[in-house]
Amino acid sequence: MRTTLTLDPDVAVKAKQGTARSHKPFKKVINAALRAGLDEILAPPAAKPYRTKPRPLGLRRGFSYDNISELIAVGEREDHP
Repeated sequence: MRTTLTLDPDVAVKAKQGTARSHKPFKKVINAALRAGLDEILAPPAAKPYRTKPRPLGLRRGFSYDNISELIAVGEREDHP
């Protein structure tokens, strides 16, 4: 595809330096730079791992862990005989 681009002066200087160093045509240097830049822009950012900090909960006073139905009733705020 043929198109016209207006390069900022600093970008034009870097592109000309790239052609001099790589001994490749200007068109190839610009296409390679655009591919690398667009791949960087379009790539999703790396997800930061989510970490939780554990803490000891221990046993609450006044609860009997031997009777599960009673604990469920207390958790659901039901009156348990």
